[in-house]
Amino acid sequence: MSRCSCNLYVCVRDHQLCCLLVIVLALSVWGEDPLCKLQGNLDLPLLSKTGDFILGGIFTLHNNFIASKPTLNLNYKEYHFAETMIYAIEQINNRTDILPNVSLGYKIYDACGTISLAIKAAMALISGAGEAQSSTLHFATCACLSNRKEFPTFFRTIPSDYYQSRALAQLVKHFGWTWVGTIRSDNDYGNSGMATFVEVAQKEGICIEYSEVIYRTNPREKFLKTVDVIKMASSKTIVAFAIFIDLEFLMKELLLQDVTGLQWVGSESLVSAKNVATKENYRIFKGAIGFSLANAAIPGLKEFLLSVHPSSTPGNAGLIKLWEDMFDCSFSASNSKTCTGSENLQQVNNLYTDVSDLRTTYNVYKAVYAVAHALHDLLACQDNQVPCMTNPKDILPLQALQHLKKVNFSVNNGDYVNFDINGDPPARYELVNWQLSVNGIIEFVTIGFYDALMPEGKQFIMNNKSIMWATSDGKIPKSVCSESCRPGTRKATQKGKPVCCFDCLPCAEGEISNSTDAVHCMTCPLEYRANEEKDQCILKDIEFLSHDEIMGMILIILALLGALITSMVTVVFFKFRDTPIVKANNSELSFLLLFSLTLCFLCSLTFIGEPTQWSCMLRHTAFGITFVLCISCVLGKTIVVLMAFRATMPGSNIMKCFGPTQQRLSVLTFTLIQTLICIIWLVNYPPFPKKNVNSNKEIIILECEMGSTVAFYIVLGYIGLLSVMCFVLAFLARKLPDNFNEAKFITFSMLVFCTVWITFIPSYISSPGKYTVAVEVFAILASSFGLLLCIFVPKCYIILLKPDKNSKKHLMGKMQTKSL
Repeated sequence: MSRCSCNLYVCVRDHQLCCLLVIVLALSVWGEDPLCKLQGNLDLPLLSKTGDFILGGIFTLHNNFIASKPTLNLNYKEYHFAETMIYAIEQINNRTDILPNVSLGYKIYDACGTISLAIKAAMALISGAGEAQSSTLHFATCACLSNRKEFPTFFRTIPSDYYQSRALAQLVKHFGWTWVGTIRSDNDYGNSGMATFVEVAQKEGICIEYSEVIYRTNPREKFLKTVDVIKMASSKTIVAFAIFIDLEFLMKELLLQDVTGLQWVGSESLVSAKNVATKENYRIFKGAIGFSLANAAIPGLKEFLLSVHPSSTPGNAGLIKLWEDMFDCSFSASNSKTCTGSENLQQVNNLYTDVSDLRTTYNVYKAVYAVAHALHDLLACQDNQVPCMTNPKDILPLQALQHLKKVNFSVNNGDYVNFDINGDPPARYELVNWQLSVNGIIEFVTIGFYDALMPEGKQFIMNNKSIMWATSDGKIPKSVCSESCRPGTRKATQKGKPVCCFDCLPCAEGEISNSTDAVHCMTCPLEYRANEEKDQCILKDIEFLSHDEIMGMILIILALLGALITSMVTVVFFKFRDTPIVKANNSELSFLLLFSLTLCFLCSLTFIGEPTQWSCMLRHTAFGITFVLCISCVLGKTIVVLMAFRATMPGSNIMKCFGPTQQRLSVLTFTLIQTLICIIWLVNYPPFPKKNVNSNKEIIILECEMGSTVAFYIVLGYIGLLSVMCFVLAFLARKLPDNFNEAKFITFSMLVFCTVWITFIPSYISSPGKYTVAVEVFAILASSFGLLLCIFVPKCYIILLKPDKNSKKHLMGKMQTKSL
């Protein structure tokens, strides 16, 4: 049977003065049933009553559900719906606030589960003719019926599947089921509803592992194939958009093969169908969840259902059939038990008398009241309409239709009834869960609500604690193709598989993901790095050559030690300034050289510590100027040695050309040139501190940016030029007599100096981070120590340890020996 639901039609007859309103219940059917012909003349209504307005009802009062039992069955639930319609009409007729002095009548037909009879009944209500016309099969919940161009007079009190399908997708997403199987009835209800579900599910990131179609007339082989698909699947959740008649055949096969423990998510046609709620079926549907129409109470309905009697409504064949079937008797047949009419409905307990579940019944009740309110508003001359309709016979059907669009009233429980522009009611559902009570009764426990009118994110109100799940441990089942990717990884779709099947790949260096199932990893900002778990960006460590670390301390000690030794040499030279060896080595240039070497040692300290604007400008300019001063002094001493040798030759007057004044001017000139270069550098493109985030992805290197690399290379090139000049001149003077052998020491010192700085270049380029600065400091110290040790240590050795050789006689004698 289809999902029982209430549809409203306004049927128009231009040549007739009365308005016929048709309430169609269970219009969707499952095929022609020849057994319906046993019911006699179905062209006549089974239940009827005259009135000013006639409301037509079409219900499936007879059906044949079980294929193995070829007999016509009376549908107690449908009779329950039909009597509810009558109850609502009688209730309205007895009220004075709705349609006063106007009576409602009814004609209720039996569609007998067939399209042709349903159409024949509808045509009979409209025109009195019983000729069947062709029609497209639609379920009352089909979203297609909201199309006002095709169905301009269609109204319904059951929500459209447009909302239910979307709500099911959101429900599946809510519980994290991204890998599901689907089963649908092969009819308008299943195909349309499932198509919408799949569309929304894919947008929500849900993948469909399999999609099976079932129909009650399919051969058993097809149902067995569906069972095999379910058994072989890895998904643990099944979404079913099917009517329970079709699913009965599948459930039978699932029970035979004991396919249990799966989480079923069903549409309202299935999940709240009491016909399915048996202990045997509970093995399969344990913990099933889905949407259902909201339950409600209808005061007085129970008493009305139990008060009906064939004698109270003469000529209503439907009540006679109900009574005969209910009490297994007959009012006419002589070969069976005779109905006395005194049978008591109070002793009957079946779907007809049951008022505990009025989900669909409530929609029938609201449908009747919606029509009554529309007619009442029209007759009451509301909305200042002109002309005012006071006589029911003057009302045209289209006028009633316009008022039906505007109804907005409250029923007994405070629930408001109204229709949108498509003739649809507000979409509100209960979320129900199949549970087994302590009494062994299957209950549809309400675990939440869904209201499509609420804002996004607030449409669900759920109570997860009260849910019973299909799993044996009572925990929420997992239904995923791949386990979630933890933070620090990203999803990588497996080739040829849906997006829900993926591998989890760790984020690359410098990237993180801080959420589960991240599609992409995020790159950390430049000053941040990824932690070990790669789920958080943390500040990088700042690196520079610090005073506090061992390497920095060692370089500081060496620099201070070099300055101290230089100062000690200066003291020795000053104390023995009048001795021949000091005088012979140009004491003035020697003291200036010692002073410059002290500055060279001390300038290396500017390279150690956190770079600042001032330290960056000072370190390279101080280094450039002090080293030029130092090399200028060495160059001057070299020239003096050469000049002194030439001066000993007969007739030479060369020393007058490079006397003390010229020596001072040469040193000053060379130094001023470097000073001018550094001033231009500092004024135009000064060095500045910079955070280097590119050389090392794990740390920030705090270093001094040159400002102008050209200026830096000019400074170094100038030092190199003077060094080469000094080395060449010293090399030329290497074979002078021993008393002038200082040239040998200068040659060796400049060889050490040049070697250090030539080696420095590749080391400087290849050293990472703070080691770049350390290499530069080491080069400064090494070259300074080279000059100090090669030039001054031999002299200090003679002054302090060999004073007998520190005499003019010794130096002159040695020269004469060499000149012979």
